[in-house]
Amino acid sequence: MSRKNGGEDADSEGDLSLHRVQCHLDALLDERGITLTELADRVGVTRVNLSVLKNNRANAIRFSTLTAICDALGCDVGDLLSIER
Repeated sequence: MSRKNGGEDADSEGDLSLHRVQCHLDALLDERGITLTELADRVGVTRVNLSVLKNNRANAIRFSTLTAICDALGCDVGDLLSIER
């Protein structure tokens, strides 16, 4: 996780080929009729940061942010993230 840009949760720098974690945020937002901006407001993170996560460009996420996203969407971590096999 990079601290260079104010301690944001998601970091678009680095080698993303080292992980196979897939984020299903787009599908969950569609299913619930929630925009990324609305979720960002509910969770208390930037829309840009959530976009990095949604587009599978994040290298890290804080557990507190992950918990807040799951609470806001009424889902479990396994609904939001999976490992690509």
